[in-house]
Amino acid sequence: MDEYGNTGEERAVRRDEAVRGAVERGLLGPDAPIVGLLDVTGIRESARELRAAFDAVTAPGTPVLHAFAVKATPLVPVLRLLREEGIGAEVASPGELALARAAGLAPARTVLDSPAKTAAELREALALGIAVNADNPQELDRIDGLMRSAVSRSPLGIRVNPQVGGGSIGATSTATETSKFGVALRDEGAREWVVRAYLERPWLSRLHAHTGSQGIPLSLMVRGVEETYALAEEINRRIGRPQIDTIDIGGGLPVNFASEATTPTYTEYARALKAGVPGLFDGRYGLVTEFGRSLLAKHGTIVARVEYAKSAGGRPVAVTHAGVQVATRTVYVPGSWPLRIAAYDGKGRPKSGPEVVQDVAGPACFAGDLLAEGRALPLLDQGDYAAALDTGAYYFAHHYAYNSLARPGVYGFVPDPQTGGVRFATVREPQTLTSIVAESGGAHVGALTTLHTPESR
Repeated sequence: MDEYGNTGEERAVRRDEAVRGAVERGLLGPDAPIVGLLDVTGIRESARELRAAFDAVTAPGTPVLHAFAVKATPLVPVLRLLREEGIGAEVASPGELALARAAGLAPARTVLDSPAKTAAELREALALGIAVNADNPQELDRIDGLMRSAVSRSPLGIRVNPQVGGGSIGATSTATETSKFGVALRDEGAREWVVRAYLERPWLSRLHAHTGSQGIPLSLMVRGVEETYALAEEINRRIGRPQIDTIDIGGGLPVNFASEATTPTYTEYARALKAGVPGLFDGRYGLVTEFGRSLLAKHGTIVARVEYAKSAGGRPVAVTHAGVQVATRTVYVPGSWPLRIAAYDGKGRPKSGPEVVQDVAGPACFAGDLLAEGRALPLLDQGDYAAALDTGAYYFAHHYAYNSLARPGVYGFVPDPQTGGVRFATVREPQTLTSIVAESGGAHVGALTTLHTPESR
């Protein structure tokens, strides 16, 4: 049990009830062989734990914005739910900004971060008053031009790379020596360029850094924030006034995919920051965070029907409808992104029985499309269900259209105390075949046949 009275066991019970309820309601079955489920109770709890953890270490009255990294779960109802829990939005594209606006997120609670912002994106953000962190000197030049042409109320800052090193997953380590993000502080002349940028622009009031994501230890995350804080102190000292009034520490809290336990917790991270960077919390600086995976991962489940049960080389293989199209990272890089798998019977009840080493395969046409390889589970039979756990972030909302496989429907759920069952709400309808054809150029079926080369006439 954590400090808020929640347990992973409680979350597991809600999940089991939801799987059974999805089968009973027909959300999951022969005609709907794959579904995404979101635990609304768990999402609300995570949002409240995040806010409480940082409230406990910041000085009273400190402005704090927790901006959810929309890339983690880009679903409008999810953003609306988080808005209701006091969470803003961190966006990194015009599409993500459109989703945040559709969910009703106010510009004042939105942050734009991206290494490739267009002039049009910047113009829109500054017109709306959205906070922007410039990634590089050329982008700052663009902002200069826009600021000369029109006054903006957007909080503006620069993203820096403290170059403190990487974690166990290189692709999610953003503070390495050669990371593509931000201004690399240890490169020759870079730190002085950043200081001069603030000296010459009184409207620059924020400083941003993000050390990394999954695979980054808390100690390295704290080091990244320490370096960023030290730079803010240096800039304000050089200017002679507190021009930088807000530090954006990014997100990146890793998720435990090995068990039901939530570790590390927001409280552990906030306390580690308080111990390592006490000046960040004394009330002189506002604070922005950009957590994504840690808010949603534990509260999502992909459930897929076992279409066939077979064997190969003496090993059982359960062929399901969940594979690379929903779990792309796990299929291609299983060592870095392993998932727990839970077995359910044909009625959606947890399956018992002796564990058997087996493969859980997906529907895509390549041999490596495996959710799990050589995994010990109760033997999955035809008509059973395999559930990929901890998939609420970067999984069912990031569809990979291999074999033109349809995006699954996504449903949120809460316990129903009146019936003792589960209440569901549609988050996203299952993709139709008509939609797949439309996305694949169906409206332009004869386009290429109208083009003729001289040789084809």
